[in-house]
Amino acid sequence: MSTEPIHHGPDAAEVRALLARRAIAIGLVPAMQAHDVPDEVIEQLLEREVRTPQPTEEECSRYYAVHQDEFVSGALVAARHILFAITPGAPTALIRAQAERVLQEVVAEPATFEACAQRDSNCPSGAHGGHLGQLSRGQCVPEFEHALFDESTALGILPRLVNTRFGFHIVAIDQRVPGQLLPYEAVREQIARQLLARVQETALLQYVRVLAGKEGIELPGIEAATSPLVQ
Repeated sequence: MSTEPIHHGPDAAEVRALLARRAIAIGLVPAMQAHDVPDEVIEQLLEREVRTPQPTEEECSRYYAVHQDEFVSGALVAARHILFAITPGAPTALIRAQAERVLQEVVAEPATFEACAQRDSNCPSGAHGGHLGQLSRGQCVPEFEHALFDESTALGILPRLVNTRFGFHIVAIDQRVPGQLLPYEAVREQIARQLLARVQETALLQYVRVLAGKEGIELPGIEAATSPLVQ
């Protein structure tokens, strides 16, 4: 079982120390190794004490039915954007206000989009009017991809700014090429892995909460539980 969901959060050191003490308490490693418990022992502890059921066929098929947009292959979007980049220490509120003003400008006069991209965009694509070419799923950061493929099926300038880790984007969608829904059988294993990862993360967090409750300690960001039945 992967320990990633809890080993790389803000309390990773405290969580690992808690797990190391539990490994010592049940005899997986001698007490003299308290300050040097190997990762393999932590993995062994979690495999032994954290049980996560495999997703059922019903759960997988239900997820497929509700989230079919995730399993469309071959969909393409031709898009342009104007990027207002956010860098460390930059005045985010002022940058957003500038982006909102330009958004209003290009919504009122769509023909000015390319000129505004050349004038205002912090992306190299600005020199070419903001053209990004044809994009498919998996080519963009999730927030940008969601705006392109999931929020609307319309063409034209999106009516709101798209906020990503890079900054604020004004986005114009010029063309859509519909994809094809993959059959359930082709994505069943992918869905099962996805659902299992979610269950494992929840189970690991609950396990840590119970251990913290038993020791009577507080971990910042993790509420201790006094019972393993607490969900």
